[in-house]
Amino acid sequence: MNSPVLRRVAVAVTGALLLTHCAQNPVSGGKDFVLMSEQQEIQQGAQAHKEVLQQYGLVDDPKLQAYVARVGKGLAAKSHRPGLDWHFTVVDSPEVNAFALPGGYIYITRGIMGYLNSEAELAGVVGHEIGHVTARHGVRQQSTATVVGFGAIVGSILVPGMNSQAGASLLQNLSQALVAGYGRDHELEADRLGAEYLAKTGYNPQAMVEVIGVLKNQELHDIELAKQEGREPRRYHGVFETHPNNDTRLKQVVGEANKYQVANPIENRDSFLRVMDGVYFGDSPDQGVIRQNAFLHEKLGIGVQFPQGWRVQNQPDRVAAINPQGTALIELKPGPKNTQPMDTLQKSLKLDQGAKYESGSINGNPAAFAAGSMQGKPVLATAINNNGNQFLLAALAKDANAYTQNRNEMKTSINSFHALSASERQLARAYVIRLVQAQSGMSMASLAAQSPLGKGAEAQLRLMNDLYPVGEPKPGQLIKIIQ
Repeated sequence: MNSPVLRRVAVAVTGALLLTHCAQNPVSGGKDFVLMSEQQEIQQGAQAHKEVLQQYGLVDDPKLQAYVARVGKGLAAKSHRPGLDWHFTVVDSPEVNAFALPGGYIYITRGIMGYLNSEAELAGVVGHEIGHVTARHGVRQQSTATVVGFGAIVGSILVPGMNSQAGASLLQNLSQALVAGYGRDHELEADRLGAEYLAKTGYNPQAMVEVIGVLKNQELHDIELAKQEGREPRRYHGVFETHPNNDTRLKQVVGEANKYQVANPIENRDSFLRVMDGVYFGDSPDQGVIRQNAFLHEKLGIGVQFPQGWRVQNQPDRVAAINPQGTALIELKPGPKNTQPMDTLQKSLKLDQGAKYESGSINGNPAAFAAGSMQGKPVLATAINNNGNQFLLAALAKDANAYTQNRNEMKTSINSFHALSASERQLARAYVIRLVQAQSGMSMASLAAQSPLGKGAEAQLRLMNDLYPVGEPKPGQLIKIIQ
C-alpha cells in the first residue's frame, strides 16, 4: 500500500513562527523578508523529511540510492549553498515527480526515473530542485492555501496517529507551491540555477531543456491515458505548469550557463540505464498494485474493488479512493493482529453517539461492521480477519447528501474484499524495467507486442526510451523494456 496521498510535492512551508526575519538571499545577496532563519529552515526540513518517508516509503535499492546521491552531492557542492547537509532520496512512488524540502532535502520518485535516459537528464531534474532550495523559494513562498481540501481527512478515519501535530502540519499547511510550482519567475530561476550547477559540474546545461521535453511528452501522453483509466494524470510539479520545452525565456536563462564552458560534457547514458535495470515500474509488490481501480496485493493475497471513476491513491500504510466530486472517500489499511474485529472497530473508531455495531462475515472472512457518524459526517466501517491478518475498510461522506449519493458504491467496495484468484495473482505481479540491446531490424512495435503493458505499450516504451513519438532504436543501443 503505497504512493503518496499528496500528488505534487515541492517545498513545504510548515509551522507557525513567532518572529519574522530579514535574511540574506544566498543567490542574489539581497535581503529577503522571510518567516524563518536558516537554522529554522533546516529544522523544518528535518522534521518534514520524516513525514515524507512515512508518506512515500524508501526505494530499497542501495545501488540506485547511492547513484542519485552521488549526482546530487556533486551538483550541490557547486551550488550557492554548498555548506548545507544535503540529502538525496529516491522515494518509492510511481508518480512522475521530484521535489524539495527546506534545508537541503531533495526527493526524486522512482516513477520519474523510469522516463530518464542519462545521468545528465537526472542531473537536470535534481539541479532544478537544488535551485529551489538555494534560492529559498519555499521559505519565501508565503501562500498557505490548502491543497487537499476534503481529502485531508484521508488517513484520519481509522488511525489516530495521523492526528499528530507533525502529521497535521505537513498535510494541512502545504502551500500552493506544492500544486503548481512557485510561479513562472521562481521556476525559471530554478532552471537558471540548475543549468549553472550542471555546467559547473561538467554536464551540458542544455540537458535542462532536454529533460523538460522528455517529461512534457510523458505528461501529455499520460493525460490521455488517465482519461481512459479514470484517474488523475501524473504531472511534475513545476516546469510543465509554467513553460513548455520550446519556451524562449527558458532557453534564454539556460543559455546563460554556457559561459561556464563545458568542453566534454558528462552524459553517462549506459551507466544510468544499467542502474535502472531491475527497478520496479508502476506499483511495487510491497505496495500492491492498482489494476482498473482494483487493489490487488499478491503477497497478502487480498483484493478490493474500488468504484470506477474514483481516484485511487496507494500510500505506504493505506489505500484511499476519493470520488470525482471530492465528497466521499474509502480507505483500506492493515489492522492490529491477534484481535477480534469487533474490538478493533470499537477501539479504532471515534463515532458519534448512536452508532450501530454488528458481527458477520465478508466472502467467508470473519468481520465486524459499524455505521454511524464522525463529527457529523456519515461513516461505514468494517474490520476483517484474513489468514492471520486483519484489515480495516472505512468509508466517509462529507455530509448526508453525499452519503446518499455514494452509499451504494461505498457498500459495494467494502463488500468486495476477497482472497485473490489465480488469475488475479498473475495480474497483481509488479512490472520491472529490464534492458535489451537493440539488434538490426528491431522496432518499438515488436518490443511492444511482447510487453505486459497492453494497449498503449508502444507509446509508453517510446516515452521511456526518448523515442516518442515515432523514433526507432539503433543497433547496439540499450533499450528499456517492461517485464
